[in-house]
Amino acid sequence: MKIRNIRHKGLRRFVEHDSAAALQPAVVPKLRRILSFLQDMEREEELLSVPAWKAHRLAGGRRDVWSLSVTKNWRITFRIDRAGDEIVDLDYEDYH
Repeated sequence: MKIRNIRHKGLRRFVEHDSAAALQPAVVPKLRRILSFLQDMEREEELLSVPAWKAHRLAGGRRDVWSLSVTKNWRITFRIDRAGDEIVDLDYEDYH
């Protein structure tokens, strides 16, 4: 799927310029794998194929948002625009 927009500045720099300067060095390989997977996937059900990422939808007002675990507290979050088959509002956040 195509990534339409990225909210987190450091993650945006990582995707657009391959600069990991604003990210923790220990998470860069995992972020690279997750981003590659997201760009290669064709259906959102594929997110459940990697148990280590603990893919799930959030609850409440963010129930249309997917979450993938990066570290104990940090997550990659995003929505999927099914009409355009795009990842929208990709973010790297500590929402706990």
